[in-house]
Amino acid sequence: MHEIIVNDNDSGQRIDRLLAEQIEDASRSDMQGRIKEELVKVNGNVVKANYKVKTGDIVIVEDRELVEADIIPENLNLDIIYEDDEVAVVNKPKGMVVHPAAGHPSGTLVNGLMYQLDNLSGINGELRPGIVHRIDMDTSGLLMVAKDDVTHRHLVEQLVEKSVTRKYTALVHGTIPHDKGTIEAPIGRNPKERQEMAVVDDGKEAVTHFNVLERYKDFTLVECILDTGRTHQIRVHMKYIGYPLAGDPKYGPRKTIESEGQMLHAGTLGFVHPKTGEYLEFTVPLPDVFEDVLESLTLLSD
Repeated sequence: MHEIIVNDNDSGQRIDRLLAEQIEDASRSDMQGRIKEELVKVNGNVVKANYKVKTGDIVIVEDRELVEADIIPENLNLDIIYEDDEVAVVNKPKGMVVHPAAGHPSGTLVNGLMYQLDNLSGINGELRPGIVHRIDMDTSGLLMVAKDDVTHRHLVEQLVEKSVTRKYTALVHGTIPHDKGTIEAPIGRNPKERQEMAVVDDGKEAVTHFNVLERYKDFTLVECILDTGRTHQIRVHMKYIGYPLAGDPKYGPRKTIESEGQMLHAGTLGFVHPKTGEYLEFTVPLPDVFEDVLESLTLLSD
């Protein structure tokens, strides 16, 4: 279930459009379907998709009952670096979408998981079986996957409690003069560009710690450690302090580096195993495309 209180910036929007923007992974057609099924209520009342929200409206969105996932399993040769009866850890390649959505009906991480794993949790909906958390299409790296609903709930609780270890390597524009820092700035929809996130006063709490790993001519390699997991958090936060990610088409300068998307890699992931209570931590190296860029920057800096 989702609850949204409409603010002044969103007043006057159609409710189906607002919900598609406000709810992570939601599409407008999905929201229109839930409205028709009377799973969406405004101030306790059923509305139509063309209802225009007003400041102070309380919108409740109920989840659909789970149905069998109509996803075609595909042999995508996923790099599953750990697996047991409850959980798996997969190294997602750069350029792969996590789950099916408009424009990406196949070739996603979920399609590959359906092929390679026997069981996946169903708690996150028919298009996201097993998916506990996400990383962007052009971000590579580690994700934990739940094989049953009990495991899924335990892993989500750890995310909520901020006890999951998530370390990213990022290449950013500019030379950061200090060796470490913490960015604590709320993130929400950009009121001027609804397809982007931004630091906004009424956003959700977001905290990113960073350490400088290497400095190059006009670029800095940093390790980012997340306390929270907001959409595009590292990309938004680094832009906010004046050091946007290299290769980022949405938040950074364009065509400054050949990278096929933002230079961001989720290299370390750690969590407590929901059944055994053991702390598990995994690390994977940077993908070749990332290493190639760093090598070229090293040559330029010499």
